[in-house]
Amino acid sequence: MRILYHWPLDPFSRMARLALAEKRLTFKLSRVEFTDDPAALLALNPAGSTPVLRDESGATTVIVSEARPILEYLDEAREAAPLLPPDLPGRAEVRRLVEWFCVKFHAEVNAYILHERLEKPMTGGGAPDNSAIRQGRSHLRWHLAHINHLVETRDWLAGTNLTHADIAAGAQLSCLDYLGEVPWEEFALAKSWYMRLKSRPAFRALLTDTLPGIPPAPHYANLDF
Repeated sequence: MRILYHWPLDPFSRMARLALAEKRLTFKLSRVEFTDDPAALLALNPAGSTPVLRDESGATTVIVSEARPILEYLDEAREAAPLLPPDLPGRAEVRRLVEWFCVKFHAEVNAYILHERLEKPMTGGGAPDNSAIRQGRSHLRWHLAHINHLVETRDWLAGTNLTHADIAAGAQLSCLDYLGEVPWEEFALAKSWYMRLKSRPAFRALLTDTLPGIPPAPHYANLDF
Protein backbone atom coordinates (compact mmCIF):
# COMPACT_ATOMS: atom_id res chain seq x y z
CA MET A 1 0.00 0.00 0.00
CA ARG A 2 1.09 3.54 -0.72
CA ILE A 3 -0.30 6.54 1.17
CA LEU A 4 0.23 10.11 0.01
CA TYR A 5 -0.24 12.80 2.63
CA HIS A 6 -1.32 15.89 0.73
CA TRP A 7 -3.35 19.09 0.59
CA PRO A 8 -5.52 19.36 -2.57
CA LEU A 9 -4.46 22.82 -3.76
CA ASP A 10 -0.81 22.44 -2.85
CA PRO A 11 1.06 22.34 -6.18
CA PHE A 12 3.77 20.12 -4.74
CA SER A 13 1.21 17.59 -3.52
CA ARG A 14 -0.27 17.66 -7.00
CA MET A 15 3.12 16.88 -8.50
CA ALA A 16 3.29 13.70 -6.43
CA ARG A 17 -0.29 12.73 -7.27
CA LEU A 18 0.29 13.18 -11.00
CA ALA A 19 3.53 11.19 -10.90
CA LEU A 20 1.92 8.30 -9.01
CA ALA A 21 -0.95 8.21 -11.50
CA GLU A 22 1.31 8.49 -14.56
CA LYS A 23 3.42 5.61 -13.19
CA ARG A 24 0.16 3.63 -12.87
CA LEU A 25 0.74 2.92 -9.20
CA THR A 26 -2.07 2.36 -6.74
CA PHE A 27 -2.19 4.71 -3.77
CA LYS A 28 -4.50 6.22 -1.19
CA LEU A 29 -4.77 9.89 -0.31
CA SER A 30 -4.64 11.21 3.24
CA ARG A 31 -5.70 14.84 3.31
CA VAL A 32 -3.81 17.16 5.63
CA GLU A 33 -5.61 20.34 6.72
CA PHE A 34 -4.21 23.61 8.02
CA THR A 35 -6.13 23.04 11.25
CA ASP A 36 -4.71 19.57 11.91
CA ASP A 37 -2.36 18.87 14.81
CA PRO A 38 1.07 19.20 13.16
CA ALA A 39 2.63 16.44 15.28
CA ALA A 40 1.59 13.61 12.96
CA LEU A 41 2.99 15.31 9.86
CA LEU A 42 6.18 16.35 11.66
CA ALA A 43 6.75 12.72 12.59
CA LEU A 44 6.79 11.88 8.88
CA ASN A 45 8.57 14.99 7.61
CA PRO A 46 10.56 17.21 10.01
CA ALA A 47 9.88 20.14 7.67
CA GLY A 48 6.18 19.78 8.47
CA SER A 49 5.10 20.16 4.84
CA THR A 50 3.29 18.12 2.24
CA PRO A 51 3.59 15.96 0.25
CA VAL A 52 4.83 12.87 2.06
CA LEU A 53 4.69 9.40 0.52
CA ARG A 54 4.53 6.33 2.75
CA ASP A 55 5.33 3.31 0.60
CA GLU A 56 4.50 -0.02 2.23
CA SER A 57 4.42 -1.96 -1.05
CA GLY A 58 7.75 -3.69 -0.47
CA ALA A 59 9.43 -5.60 2.32
CA THR A 60 10.45 -2.37 4.03
CA THR A 61 8.33 0.74 4.62
CA VAL A 62 9.83 3.75 2.86
CA ILE A 63 8.89 7.34 3.69
CA VAL A 64 9.78 9.99 1.12
CA SER A 65 9.19 13.70 1.78
CA GLU A 66 8.85 16.60 -0.67
CA ALA A 67 7.78 16.54 -4.30
CA ARG A 68 11.05 16.28 -6.18
CA PRO A 69 12.47 13.40 -4.09
CA ILE A 70 9.12 11.62 -4.47
CA LEU A 71 9.22 11.95 -8.27
CA GLU A 72 12.80 10.68 -8.44
CA TYR A 73 11.99 7.81 -6.06
CA LEU A 74 8.99 6.70 -8.11
CA ASP A 75 10.95 6.70 -11.35
CA GLU A 76 13.64 4.54 -9.75
CA ALA A 77 11.17 2.25 -7.97
CA ARG A 78 9.21 1.40 -11.13
CA GLU A 79 10.97 1.33 -14.47
CA ALA A 80 7.74 1.10 -16.48
CA ALA A 81 6.17 4.36 -17.72
CA PRO A 82 9.41 6.35 -17.29
CA LEU A 83 9.10 10.07 -16.66
CA LEU A 84 12.77 10.84 -17.27
CA PRO A 85 14.53 10.51 -20.65
CA PRO A 86 17.10 7.71 -21.07
CA ASP A 87 19.94 10.07 -22.04
CA LEU A 88 21.95 12.31 -19.71
CA PRO A 89 21.37 15.58 -21.63
CA GLY A 90 17.63 14.89 -21.68
CA ARG A 91 17.57 14.22 -17.94
CA ALA A 92 19.54 17.38 -17.29
CA GLU A 93 16.99 19.45 -19.25
CA VAL A 94 14.08 17.87 -17.39
CA ARG A 95 15.70 18.57 -14.04
CA ARG A 96 16.46 22.16 -15.05
CA LEU A 97 12.80 22.75 -15.85
CA VAL A 98 11.59 21.01 -12.69
CA GLU A 99 13.84 23.36 -10.72
CA TRP A 100 12.47 26.29 -12.73
CA PHE A 101 8.83 25.55 -11.90
CA CYS A 102 9.35 24.39 -8.32
CA VAL A 103 11.56 27.32 -7.35
CA LYS A 104 11.38 30.25 -9.77
CA PHE A 105 7.76 29.93 -10.91
CA HIS A 106 6.53 29.15 -7.42
CA ALA A 107 8.41 32.07 -5.85
CA GLU A 108 7.42 34.58 -8.52
CA VAL A 109 3.80 33.53 -9.12
CA ASN A 110 2.19 31.14 -6.66
CA ALA A 111 3.88 32.54 -3.57
CA TYR A 112 1.92 35.70 -4.38
CA ILE A 113 -1.38 34.52 -5.86
CA LEU A 114 -1.98 31.29 -3.94
CA HIS A 115 -0.84 32.85 -0.70
CA GLU A 116 -3.19 35.80 -1.04
CA ARG A 117 -6.19 33.98 -2.51
CA LEU A 118 -5.98 30.58 -0.77
CA GLU A 119 -3.70 30.52 2.24
CA LYS A 120 -4.89 33.75 3.81
CA PRO A 121 -8.61 32.82 3.70
CA MET A 122 -7.88 29.30 4.95
CA THR A 123 -5.73 30.47 7.88
CA GLY A 124 -7.51 33.70 8.82
CA GLY A 125 -4.57 35.75 7.62
CA GLY A 126 -6.59 38.83 6.72
CA ALA A 127 -7.70 40.42 3.48
CA PRO A 128 -5.80 39.65 0.26
CA ASP A 129 -3.12 42.14 -0.77
CA ASN A 130 -4.21 43.22 -4.25
CA SER A 131 -0.81 44.66 -5.09
CA ALA A 132 0.81 41.28 -4.40
CA ILE A 133 -1.77 39.54 -6.58
CA ARG A 134 -1.10 42.00 -9.43
CA GLN A 135 2.62 41.33 -9.13
CA GLY A 136 2.03 37.56 -9.29
CA ARG A 137 -0.19 37.98 -12.34
CA SER A 138 2.49 40.02 -14.11
CA HIS A 139 5.08 37.33 -13.43
CA LEU A 140 2.63 34.66 -14.60
CA ARG A 141 2.38 36.20 -18.06
CA TRP A 142 6.16 36.13 -18.40
CA HIS A 143 6.25 32.44 -17.44
CA LEU A 144 3.42 31.59 -19.84
CA ALA A 145 5.38 33.25 -22.62
CA HIS A 146 8.32 31.01 -21.69
CA ILE A 147 6.07 27.91 -21.92
CA ASN A 148 4.89 29.16 -25.34
CA HIS A 149 8.53 29.34 -26.41
CA LEU A 150 9.28 25.81 -25.18
CA VAL A 151 6.36 24.09 -26.89
CA GLU A 152 6.87 26.00 -30.12
CA THR A 153 9.60 23.50 -31.03
CA ARG A 154 8.86 20.59 -28.65
CA ASP A 155 5.97 18.14 -28.24
CA TRP A 156 6.22 18.47 -24.45
CA LEU A 157 8.15 20.93 -22.31
CA ALA A 158 11.43 19.02 -22.30
CA GLY A 159 11.19 17.12 -25.59
CA THR A 160 9.19 14.45 -27.35
CA ASN A 161 7.71 12.73 -24.27
CA LEU A 162 5.87 13.78 -21.14
CA THR A 163 8.29 14.08 -18.22
CA HIS A 164 8.67 15.42 -14.70
CA ALA A 165 8.94 18.87 -16.29
CA ASP A 166 5.35 18.75 -17.54
CA ILE A 167 4.16 17.39 -14.20
CA ALA A 168 5.90 20.18 -12.28
CA ALA A 169 4.56 22.92 -14.56
CA GLY A 170 1.07 21.42 -14.77
CA ALA A 171 0.78 21.06 -11.01
CA GLN A 172 1.69 24.71 -10.43
CA LEU A 173 -0.63 25.98 -13.17
CA SER A 174 -3.55 23.74 -12.19
CA CYS A 175 -3.84 25.48 -8.82
CA LEU A 176 -3.99 28.85 -10.55
CA ASP A 177 -6.47 27.46 -13.07
CA TYR A 178 -8.72 26.37 -10.18
CA LEU A 179 -8.93 30.06 -9.25
CA GLY A 180 -9.41 31.20 -12.86
CA GLU A 181 -6.11 33.10 -12.75
CA VAL A 182 -4.52 31.88 -15.99
CA PRO A 183 -5.05 34.10 -19.08
CA TRP A 184 -5.00 31.14 -21.46
CA GLU A 185 -6.41 33.03 -24.44
CA GLU A 186 -3.29 35.19 -24.57
CA PHE A 187 -0.97 32.17 -24.82
CA ALA A 188 -2.33 29.73 -27.39
CA LEU A 189 0.60 27.30 -27.42
CA ALA A 190 0.71 27.07 -23.64
CA LYS A 191 -3.04 26.48 -23.61
CA SER A 192 -2.77 23.69 -26.19
CA TRP A 193 -0.03 22.00 -24.12
CA TYR A 194 -2.08 22.31 -20.93
CA MET A 195 -5.21 20.93 -22.62
CA ARG A 196 -3.27 17.81 -23.67
CA LEU A 197 -1.92 17.42 -20.14
CA LYS A 198 -5.34 18.02 -18.59
CA SER A 199 -6.90 15.37 -20.85
CA ARG A 200 -4.64 12.59 -19.58
CA PRO A 201 -6.27 10.02 -17.23
CA ALA A 202 -3.74 10.89 -14.51
CA PHE A 203 -5.17 14.41 -14.31
CA ARG A 204 -8.80 13.43 -13.73
CA ALA A 205 -8.68 13.18 -9.94
CA LEU A 206 -7.33 16.73 -9.68
CA LEU A 207 -10.36 18.04 -11.55
CA THR A 208 -12.68 16.81 -8.78
CA ASP A 209 -10.89 18.72 -6.00
CA THR A 210 -12.90 21.38 -4.20
CA LEU A 211 -12.32 23.66 -1.23
CA PRO A 212 -15.13 24.78 1.11
CA GLY A 213 -16.10 28.35 0.32
CA ILE A 214 -13.69 28.58 -2.63
CA PRO A 215 -15.34 26.95 -5.66
CA PRO A 216 -13.33 26.26 -8.81
CA ALA A 217 -13.55 28.46 -11.88
CA PRO A 218 -16.43 27.40 -14.20
CA HIS A 219 -14.05 26.04 -16.86
CA TYR A 220 -11.76 24.23 -14.41
CA ALA A 221 -13.04 20.67 -14.99
CA ASN A 222 -13.66 21.11 -18.72
CA LEU A 223 -11.17 19.31 -20.93
CA ASP A 224 -11.99 21.54 -23.91
CA PHE A 225 -12.02 25.09 -22.53
